[in-house]
Amino acid sequence: MREDDPICPLCARPIPPEAPQSLHHLVPKLRGGKGGPTVLLHQICHNEIHAVLSEADLARSYATIDALRTHPHLARFISWIAKRPPEFHGKTTGGRRAWKRRR
Repeated sequence: MREDDPICPLCARPIPPEAPQSLHHLVPKLRGGKGGPTVLLHQICHNEIHAVLSEADLARSYATIDALRTHPHLARFISWIAKRPPEFHGKTTGGRRAWKRRR
């Protein structure tokens, strides 16, 4: 890990070059976000967002990092992932159907 590694805006951990990472469109491309703002996230953080929220939900209610951080499932995920090393990547825990059953 280097001092100049970018910081994942969702989990606030550094993103080292060897960590799986991807760009997240704050507004999904299919919902009008093509060419819109993107943020660099750990791949595991990006996967969790899309496992929990539909594109419609993302466009309607979760089009900012602050809004994403308020989602109950993502808030628990952020608390959990914050304890892992920056290069950690694991299996995404569940999809939207599993989240709705646990609510």
